[in-house]
Amino acid sequence: MVRFENVGLRYGLGPEVLRDLTFRVEPHSFQFLTGPSGAGKSSLLRLLFLSIKPTRGLITMFGHDVATLSKDALATLRRRIGVVFQDFRLLDHMTTYENVSLPLRVIGREETSYRREVVELLQWVGLGERINALPPVLSGGEKQRAAIARAVIARPRLLLADEPTGNVDPTLAQRLLRLFIELNKAGTSVIIATHDIALMDQYDARRLVLHEGRLHVYE
Repeated sequence: MVRFENVGLRYGLGPEVLRDLTFRVEPHSFQFLTGPSGAGKSSLLRLLFLSIKPTRGLITMFGHDVATLSKDALATLRRRIGVVFQDFRLLDHMTTYENVSLPLRVIGREETSYRREVVELLQWVGLGERINALPPVLSGGEKQRAAIARAVIARPRLLLADEPTGNVDPTLAQRLLRLFIELNKAGTSVIIATHDIALMDQYDARRLVLHEGRLHVYE
């Protein structure tokens, strides 16, 4: 599904923040991405989301060399990717329901075909009473859960989650992890970036560990 070969990334004329990354993400796989602050996790997630291109090396996504794709083709590929950003990126003029259902609207589905699905997912993540609330009145944890629901609603082929349990209590964190696991069982490859070692230790999952811009893979 994803293949990196000797990938390097630098911003402007600065030093490389990622160096010689070579790894694969297989279909239906589940992995944690971890490492100390400043190791390059957010940069790697941006490469995976196709929002930036590498300075060198080859990235193949869903069978396509991303360096050769047009902007329109990249946008089409991104629709196969669900992403949870740390800053949530909810649209303030849309309700929780409208934010979460947006990926389905983008691909052209009629509301009658997805309304029940969206409502059930919002209830699952604890936002059943906040369906019609606008993001400015939501707490940080509520915004995070809305962002997670939006990322998974279209059942993407690849899910990228940046610290998805950082603003919620341990019980809800476990509930959200179960959601990711069920999505993975249904066929989605999942990459969760986290600093929470205790959380990772509860799951027998592959670990991608970034240290000083280099990646170490532990199966």
